[in-house]
Amino acid sequence: MQGWLAIRLICALLQLQIAGCFSGDQEYFKIRSQKKSASNGKPMMIYQEVQSINKGLDLSSTEMPRSTIKMPPLSKYTDQSRPHPAMIVKSVLPRVSNERSIHFVTNNDHQLEIEKLPIPEDDLISVAIQMDVKKLNITLLRIFREGIAAALGLLPQQVHINHLNDKTNCIEFYISSVNERSATLDPIPSDEVMQSLNVNMLHQSLSEFGITQVTPEKKIVHGEHGRDGIWNKEGVYAVVIFLTAFVIVITCLMFLYRLKEKLHFQINQDKQQHQSINLSSIPVQQSQPEVKIANSMVQPGSLSGTVSVNIDPQGRPVPEIKPCVSSGPSPFKMKSACLQERRGSNVSLTLDMSTLGNVESLSIAPTSREKIFLEYLQTASRVLTRLQLSECVANAQSLQAEFMEIPMNFVNPKELNIPCHGAKNRYKTILPNPHSRVCLIPKSEDEPVSNTYINANYIRGYGGQQRAYIATQGPMINTVNDFWRMVWQEDCPVIVMITKLKEKNEKCVLYWPEKRGIYGKVEVLVNSVTECEHYVIRDLTLKHEGKSQNIKHYWYKSWPDHKTPDSAQPLLQLMLKVEETRQKSPGRGPVVVHCSAGIGRTGCFIAITIGCHQLKNEGVVDILSIVCQLRMDRGGMIQTSEQYGFVHHALSLYGSTISADTRQ
Repeated sequence: MQGWLAIRLICALLQLQIAGCFSGDQEYFKIRSQKKSASNGKPMMIYQEVQSINKGLDLSSTEMPRSTIKMPPLSKYTDQSRPHPAMIVKSVLPRVSNERSIHFVTNNDHQLEIEKLPIPEDDLISVAIQMDVKKLNITLLRIFREGIAAALGLLPQQVHINHLNDKTNCIEFYISSVNERSATLDPIPSDEVMQSLNVNMLHQSLSEFGITQVTPEKKIVHGEHGRDGIWNKEGVYAVVIFLTAFVIVITCLMFLYRLKEKLHFQINQDKQQHQSINLSSIPVQQSQPEVKIANSMVQPGSLSGTVSVNIDPQGRPVPEIKPCVSSGPSPFKMKSACLQERRGSNVSLTLDMSTLGNVESLSIAPTSREKIFLEYLQTASRVLTRLQLSECVANAQSLQAEFMEIPMNFVNPKELNIPCHGAKNRYKTILPNPHSRVCLIPKSEDEPVSNTYINANYIRGYGGQQRAYIATQGPMINTVNDFWRMVWQEDCPVIVMITKLKEKNEKCVLYWPEKRGIYGKVEVLVNSVTECEHYVIRDLTLKHEGKSQNIKHYWYKSWPDHKTPDSAQPLLQLMLKVEETRQKSPGRGPVVVHCSAGIGRTGCFIAITIGCHQLKNEGVVDILSIVCQLRMDRGGMIQTSEQYGFVHHALSLYGSTISADTRQ
């Protein structure tokens, strides 16, 4: 009898469970699933039932946070008078017994908030954050949705998280409009969303995420497919072929090197076998005429003295100078030297060959290498007229010899006492000189020193004008925010970019937006784009904390890879354009110039600009002094002798243009 009662009790409980008695009077959100529209083939969202988060939520009396900026593009997608009809609905079906509960706080299954739909790339927006996206749970994702909705003045149900990109640490989302008739969600173009985004409210509502960048997602294949297709079969084959070819080349080079060493060893052995020692000597009295070598650090005089000649078994004389012990004067005489005679030294020597037999010990006061280089960079000079400049262009060997004498003045990494600065340098050996380094102003007293570091230097201009230019490297993906922070801080009117984004390897990242982008706390707007034959001009507006700045961005694309341009005329035209823009912005900061490393093409452009000012105002130019001044401010400016010759060629062309204008 008791067993029968137990069975009836279990059946009654099952009926109550099926009838939904244990579910209570609960509300249900609806989640979306993908479905193709029969009319236009665009993806649409169909709502399904999921357990409610907050029971008895009444949105009729709740005022959603609104943006402070006008939003005509998004007003047509939302009904401001009432919440969306599909936002909260009453459950009409009983809960499935094996359904997993979705708790607002404890559930870490954030996949419930991620859709991974093949949304068109024009509709996606990417938000870079400092928080690790792998640690985001369902609670943080819903807070993120509410923050985006608050910044746009929309309902949270219109914000859809589509993908978490752990490679770039970004959250990709899109905004939808509600079509009540077909119960579908149509994505809104990202450009309209970016125009209506309230940046201040976004930072306030999502401060814990550490948002660093908000940009439309472009030129990326979105959705679940096409993201991790790097290591396909063809890629593996290419890597294997490359490694095989690399091993073969290295093996051949090693074989040739060993063969060369073997031959060299055999030649040395043969020479040693034919040598013999004979102590008999024949005194020979011989007078040498005086030989003068122009532009030489050592000038021989007349040679007289005793010369011992050894005769080997084959009868070949082998002269040998035998010094005699004497108290005569030293044959090395110090004299003052011109700057062109120096080759990394601050002295010039005259060798008196007549007293070579009386050699004393030579002692020169030791001087540090850095002091010698610094003296050369501060004093070197070679003033050229326009005629002399044109003659120098024709003599490439003399220019190369002159260039090789200039110290590079690179920075020792030990001189930069900045922790973790290596990650912000594009090249390990090219570092900013400490005395002229650009330092970013700390945002707060607690900000670490590494956050104020950027690989950039102030460069002096014509007549020693302080901070006329800023020479810097091409921005990297982790230094884009620092670059715009520097441009805003220094109030720069012009940015000159003299490199392509990629030349065999990456030279610079795309650090400006297509229309609008946010980099840290600096908002960048592209007002217009002008395409010229050799360069592109962009008119930019920077906004930060309610203030704005107008900037011209010149992108010179005609510099070929690993060589200099065939013609200097396009670069001269760019220089004149930049100077014209600079003169229209009096009282503003330096001109930012960068290539990839920030020393080669950057140095050429700045040197040509300074030289043109000197030719125009003085009628002469001192290119050697200009390059030394640049290397004092940033080591390695103008990297190669070809670039040094190109600077002479460009200034010679500019000098001839000035002469023609004067005659007219």
